[in-house]
Amino acid sequence: MMPSFRTLVSLGRQLGRFFVARDPTAAGEDDPQAVDAVRRAREAYRQRRSDEAATLYRYVLQRWPQHADALRGLRDLAIDARDWDEAVAIQQKLLAVARPADRAVESEWLAVGYYELGRLELARGAAVAAVAHFKASVRADRDFLPATLALGDAHEAAGEHREAIRVWERAAETRPALPLLARLERAYRHDARPSRMIALYRTACERAPDDLALAAALGRVYFELEMLDEAADQFEKLEVRAPDLPVVHAFLGAVFEKRGQARDAFDEYRRALRLGRGFDWPHRCEACAAVTPTWQDRCPQCQRWNTLRPSPSR
Repeated sequence: MMPSFRTLVSLGRQLGRFFVARDPTAAGEDDPQAVDAVRRAREAYRQRRSDEAATLYRYVLQRWPQHADALRGLRDLAIDARDWDEAVAIQQKLLAVARPADRAVESEWLAVGYYELGRLELARGAAVAAVAHFKASVRADRDFLPATLALGDAHEAAGEHREAIRVWERAAETRPALPLLARLERAYRHDARPSRMIALYRTACERAPDDLALAAALGRVYFELEMLDEAADQFEKLEVRAPDLPVVHAFLGAVFEKRGQARDAFDEYRRALRLGRGFDWPHRCEACAAVTPTWQDRCPQCQRWNTLRPSPSR
């Protein structure tokens, strides 16, 4: 059915309220006073004089309401204070006046704000309210993995198991990330659907054939389901592609141990220990290159959200 004229007009008005016309004068572009005030605000922020920084940023916004750097400064202060309602409100204003080239980044920051609001509600036991915030986060940035994971968790907390699985399955169709697949694996295991667990990782490997982390995860699932021949075959294939991956030798050692091949198991375990952590797959931050043993929603080094990816090399 084609949308009605009234619906189209309503949608246009909504979009018009969200994206306002950028006014160079209101944005304070190249204004010497604005530049100086923002410089002093940043210096105050670096010296942890937060109240002074906030006062300067508000002064700028009183004169130049669309000044992007001043809005970003106030947003960062709100984030530091963990005032997520304020951070979201500021970020909505910032997104409305952002240049087209900056909107993807600003949308990600809006996703961060809604995500943290959702986490607060979930911690309070308000699963329904959390679902609404996590949905808003995903709408702001569909690639913001922490919100997708948390949205399913909130549905689980609300007793909506099937809806949680649907959220994760839809996301896995376009982005088969390890943390996402782990959520689905847990759900399928709970529902006693081992064949679905195998199909999940096989499909992911077909969509991303160069992703060694996914290939290793499929081998792990075979092993945990006592499919030792399939697990050995998977890890032996992976060894040809990447002979120095600790996880390959750790699981091959576990396979040989279960088969009673003690000497072969010992040799593989020794290689795994020499190469590093055996059964974990570390992640690297795309922003600062820090390495963590497993995925986290936020890099512990630079504190950026949604930046950890499976490390391509071990």
